[in-house]
Amino acid sequence: MVRFGIVGCGAIGPTHAGALAQIDDAQVVAVADVVPERAKSMAEKFGIGKIYATDAELIADPTIDAVVLATPSGMHAEQAIRAMNAGKHVVVEKPMDVSLEACDRMIAAEKKTGKKLAIISQHRWDHASIFVKDAIASGKLGKLILVEMSVKWWRTQQYYDSGDWRGTYKWDGGGALMNQGVHTVDLMQWLAGPVESISARCATGGHERIEVEDIAVASLKFKNGAIGTLTASTACYNGQLARIDIYGTEGSAIIEGDRLKLFRLKSGTEVTAEGASQHALSVAMGGTASVKDQAAERLSTAAAKDPGAVWGDAHREQLKDFIRAIQTNGTPLIHGAEGRKPLEVILGVYESSRTGKEVRF
Repeated sequence: MVRFGIVGCGAIGPTHAGALAQIDDAQVVAVADVVPERAKSMAEKFGIGKIYATDAELIADPTIDAVVLATPSGMHAEQAIRAMNAGKHVVVEKPMDVSLEACDRMIAAEKKTGKKLAIISQHRWDHASIFVKDAIASGKLGKLILVEMSVKWWRTQQYYDSGDWRGTYKWDGGGALMNQGVHTVDLMQWLAGPVESISARCATGGHERIEVEDIAVASLKFKNGAIGTLTASTACYNGQLARIDIYGTEGSAIIEGDRLKLFRLKSGTEVTAEGASQHALSVAMGGTASVKDQAAERLSTAAAKDPGAVWGDAHREQLKDFIRAIQTNGTPLIHGAEGRKPLEVILGVYESSRTGKEVRF
């Protein structure tokens, strides 16, 4: 049994509590939040016995083995390092932090303490992601030539006004790309490989009283020779599904709203979303996860418009991976160095937009 404490009881904290409640080897024993009402509400909803006012108090609890950080992005490094130094394993919500320097300090603490560090990017566990990753790795798509990533979502002004950390560089790290687009950036670089160079433009077009972008557009060159585009926005009324298009010399794959929209090869092979799910279950998950494609599609559509609409199956699978790493002294799939990769791409977009120059890695 791995005993968890969750720091942050706002939008994403309950998703972790709900996912952990479905795992036999996990138990949430404590929560912490600077807003007492939020902590009390989540504790009551999930039957959690201990409530703390700060992360430091929760981390000091000797009954806790692992800490989930569902806090503003700019707090992640400080809190994660404190927890690892106190002997706790750590799960950090996306993004890892808001600077590469902060990420590097987290990775150093991970190595120094020997504690497990996992960065949430749960969409690597989506059935479509697993299927397309396998298809690329096995060469079915041939040589990749074009990759397009699009996150055209809608967030109201009230969303940004609801917390003084939202829309700030210090705590949010960036805007539409850092906060909303980071998952799709992670999938893009996981599927298509490392990015070699970026040319980008960012703007704030649809919101007021925020420091960060609500529109980001970039052209990319990948180290494997493919070229691509990246678009992220929270100003596209009333929100479209996140999408990744991948084109190779032997076929095409499109993931839209976390589901396989298209998979077609020159050989004549075509695979549906249901086929991708069955493949993912049999090959990658051993048949342990449920197939809920229609519900997943509905909730993915809702997430494009509402940040509170979150699907928990993929969170559960990533948390299972984290627990296995603790129990077997293994390595989580998305450890510190992996969690750093999408942040490097995003910060490259920001640097290119700021300087007007191409950024090379």
